[in-house]
Amino acid sequence: MTDSAAIPSVIEDRREAWLAELFDFLRIPSISTDFDRVDEVRAAADWLEAQLASAGCTETAIWETAGHPVVYGAWRGAPDAPTVLVYGHYDVQPEDPVELWSSPPFEPEIRDGKLFARGSVDDKGQLYVHAKALEAWMRATGSCPVNVVFLIEGEEEVGSPNVAGSVQEHLDELRCDAVVVSDTTMFAPGLPTLTNGLRGMAYLQIDLQGPNRDLHSGMFGGAVVNPAETLARMLAACRDENGRITIPGFYDDVREVPAHEREDWTHLPFSDDEYRASLDVDALIPSEHSTLECLWAQPTFDVNGLLSGFTGDGSKTVLPATAMAKVSMRLVADQDPERIADAFEAYMHEIVPAGVKMTITRMHGGKPWSASRDHPILQAASRALERGFGAETVFIREGGSIPLVATLEELFGVPTVMMGFGLPDENAHAPDENLDVGNFFDGIASAAYFFEELAKSKSGE
Repeated sequence: MTDSAAIPSVIEDRREAWLAELFDFLRIPSISTDFDRVDEVRAAADWLEAQLASAGCTETAIWETAGHPVVYGAWRGAPDAPTVLVYGHYDVQPEDPVELWSSPPFEPEIRDGKLFARGSVDDKGQLYVHAKALEAWMRATGSCPVNVVFLIEGEEEVGSPNVAGSVQEHLDELRCDAVVVSDTTMFAPGLPTLTNGLRGMAYLQIDLQGPNRDLHSGMFGGAVVNPAETLARMLAACRDENGRITIPGFYDDVREVPAHEREDWTHLPFSDDEYRASLDVDALIPSEHSTLECLWAQPTFDVNGLLSGFTGDGSKTVLPATAMAKVSMRLVADQDPERIADAFEAYMHEIVPAGVKMTITRMHGGKPWSASRDHPILQAASRALERGFGAETVFIREGGSIPLVATLEELFGVPTVMMGFGLPDENAHAPDENLDVGNFFDGIASAAYFFEELAKSKSGE
């Protein structure tokens, strides 16, 4: 078995060089939603491919898609050992609103031990941990305890429309014994965390068309159906007075949370009062479940956007011709996004009144995912995190969605390790996004130790 004793000294020796590399990565504005940034997204892919080769990958490629490319890399120098597939994304969210950043979003800056830049935690900094973990082994021993394959996409922030196709085209190159993803968070500082559940999603847009033009509310109000009011009523009808979602069949497939998980969550450092205070709200949605369970293991219905009528300064007495809403439903095991979208559409058609025409567009979705905490590979990851951070690992779930995770697990029939190194307050998708520098380096150590722990677990040591 390969000795990991030299890993910490390699990480320390390469600290400044690896930070400089991450700075270069973060300077590239690889915003996948911005058509004017296509060249920058490509530049990030090219940069990453070169860095994977430098880290030790003997195979690298750029896989073209109908959108932004996928970056592939592999080191296969351990033929009798397991293979780990590292999945992540190099695309980032838009920087807007720029004026709310304390420093320019694509000019990385370290303040108080935190690295501020767009993409620092979501997901460039976290995925780069694994490239440096491979490099640490190469520098320490010239080898690695396991085979390592990288699958890094450039469209996660737009729903991953093309990466599944790339996976299907390259199944042989990507076959593995475990998948590892670092695009989640630790529960709290100093508390190494594995995530064993993610919510899925169904995302739709509803458009109502009323009269053929905006109307004077004094001349037409009271006779013509108002699309804005109608849409508000329809959306409100999706929840009852207790906050329960009223879409018929919505809860039919929801899997019960195991009692031991619920019990473990009560011991996490979490306070409803502090949570409310941090958001400056005086109440949360009423529920029979704990707040953490509502956030992690219960489905949701949310209105993400509304548009109708006059929204400028001053007043304009208009009866709007159209109204639009974007809605998302976060889903839990074993809900299926297509079935939920079908149920939502059927309910909307049931309650929409005469006087408006309705169009519903399915935007994107993803399946929920969950894993057993007792699986030997997750236990290997738990040991690795404890070695890297010097503290006991906790297991949580997260409320967000990573659509490809369920897809990879279905295709390869292997467990996924969600090994997050971010923190809840690091402003992913928001101004002043940041990554704790200490977590970056402890993450590299943990990822390197995971390679060793996985190899040990597979060899029976």
